[in-house]
Amino acid sequence: MNTEILNETDAEVDLDEVVALTEYLGEALHMHPGAELAVTMVDSAAMSELHVTWMDLEGPTDVMSFPMDQLHRGEPDKPTEGQMGDIIICPEVAEAQAAAAGHSTMDEILLLTVHGFLHLLGYDHGEPEAREEMFALQRHLLLTFFAARYDGRTDIPTPTEV
Repeated sequence: MNTEILNETDAEVDLDEVVALTEYLGEALHMHPGAELAVTMVDSAAMSELHVTWMDLEGPTDVMSFPMDQLHRGEPDKPTEGQMGDIIICPEVAEAQAAAAGHSTMDEILLLTVHGFLHLLGYDHGEPEAREEMFALQRHLLLTFFAARYDGRTDIPTPTEV
């Protein structure tokens, strides 16, 4: 998984940890090692502009995904190749959501990274059944990443409704 990561904010974000997560997600979801992804941290003004432009909704949001090649989850013997697209995260919104949920801002950013990654693969949560599928997979991926990365940690962040 080739991940380009940028932090266009003053927020302190552990970019190496985000890349480690995207590499894990690429392996877990059977993406080709050459698949490309961009993750960008933006401030609330930039996110507000994107939110109005693409969703016709005022104000900043936590994460937006912009798929490139309309990829889907691969299979163990047939990994998916191509350009996944862009995940845009707003650390300011993530910080507020983390405080409301009682976990760290970095945990929230990791949660949002998984959420955005799944959207790039066509997962959605508009309908109850699709929401259940997406959020169960999101939880599983976070749980396995946190357990492997943080010495068996199982207290994963849960989504915050805003």
